[in-house]
Amino acid sequence: MLDSPAAWEAVIGLETHVQLGTESKIFTSASTSFGDDPNTHIDPVVCGLPGTLPVLNEKVLEYAVKAAMALNLKISKHSKFDRKQYFYPDLPKNYQISQFDEPIAEEGWIEVEVAEKGKETYLKKIGIERLHMEEDAGKLVHAGSDRLAGSTHSLVDYNRAGVALAEIVSKPDLRTGREAAEYASEIRRIMRYLGVSDGNMQEGSLRCDVNISVRRGSKSPFGTKVEIKNMNSFSAIQKACEYEMHRQINAYEKGEPVLQETRLWDEGKQLTKSMRSKEGSSDYRYFPDPDLGPIEINSELREKWRSELPELPGTKRKRYANEFGLSIYDSRVLTDELSMATYFEAVVQSGAHAKTASNWITGDIAAYVNANRLSFSELPFSPDHLAEMIKMIDGGKISGKIAKEILPELLDKGGSPGSLVDKRGLGMISDPVVIEEIINEMLTDHPKEVEAFRGGKTKLQGFFVGQLMKKTRGKADPKLVNKLLNEKLKG
Repeated sequence: MLDSPAAWEAVIGLETHVQLGTESKIFTSASTSFGDDPNTHIDPVVCGLPGTLPVLNEKVLEYAVKAAMALNLKISKHSKFDRKQYFYPDLPKNYQISQFDEPIAEEGWIEVEVAEKGKETYLKKIGIERLHMEEDAGKLVHAGSDRLAGSTHSLVDYNRAGVALAEIVSKPDLRTGREAAEYASEIRRIMRYLGVSDGNMQEGSLRCDVNISVRRGSKSPFGTKVEIKNMNSFSAIQKACEYEMHRQINAYEKGEPVLQETRLWDEGKQLTKSMRSKEGSSDYRYFPDPDLGPIEINSELREKWRSELPELPGTKRKRYANEFGLSIYDSRVLTDELSMATYFEAVVQSGAHAKTASNWITGDIAAYVNANRLSFSELPFSPDHLAEMIKMIDGGKISGKIAKEILPELLDKGGSPGSLVDKRGLGMISDPVVIEEIINEMLTDHPKEVEAFRGGKTKLQGFFVGQLMKKTRGKADPKLVNKLLNEKLKG
């Protein structure tokens, strides 16, 4: 009889490649601009031509150190670059400049919030083994249209070759596909907060390799590790982990071997496919790069960079819960993008209630921002004007219905909600005498409904409220309407 899947446990680690957002490449002044014509951002250094020498981009070092600090890593007093030998067409020098045994930073961690379906959200601390700097390879484009043989030829674009990467290697602390996806998502969020990378996975600015094995129970030795290359979405990371976990369990339970290999995720078929046997570090024949000197960062520069770090998303989430009383969910949504968090804080700073501000920002306003592909920092509707609108609702000057009616124009053009309300004559009707006259007129128009209400069909009150709001175009004070309507109907 086969063991149940619950008897098995996955052991997962991620290697996350973050493209550092510098204007020039790691060892040369060639541009890093994305989407330009192939092979227009190359030079003799990128191509490794004889007589050329690499020079480390100082901004790359700054970004790498700041990223490491944000991940609680220890910055090395001494690190160096190494040559990693492999022979692919997209690697023009036939070696990659990377860091092997002396990386820029080691031994860190981050905490992630994991929301598993059917379970309570929980916090998990994930260890990070190292962060090192390296250069990216070029890009192969497989072309041709031979139906039987597939691609008939390949083209290579070296624009990406030499672009600066920070590779972040987690410890094997992840146990589910969901944890892996949340970890990768938090890494991306932190990098974007720091401003060291745009984290755009569609453009390859952040890519993940998954290392996964399975074992029987948490005290058993690790199984054979399989690598899944170049995952470029969080959902793909989760699905690939879940698929590979079941594939390996099934193999072990059938008595079949699990090979140490590199596999690819096929999004269309929702499965992993074998790509090649996995290389070991000895296959790469690392040795110190003779053209680049050692890296040493003095304490003064280190502290300067540390002082420039922003408040990070995990800290913001905790502060929003403690300071504003927001739920875990609201805090998480608001801090997902730095521009949204900054907008929210400015609205609260202008005097709006935090929960109400959160509801407007994560609801109607976020929908507008996403639909128009904007950042909150580009929104015409300023934080102080949103705060003004919220205070008008709280003060009874306009209803929520009126606020929703004027919001599209405010989002498109900006401006003061108070001025727009005055211009359109949309201020709240809060005079009891005026509202009472409207109620009397409405009840006269609906004698059958009044008789039915007084006969016990009290749910008709909603009908009367709706009719009155229709007559006043939503401008009547809802609390006053309900009070006066109750008195009239029961009188």
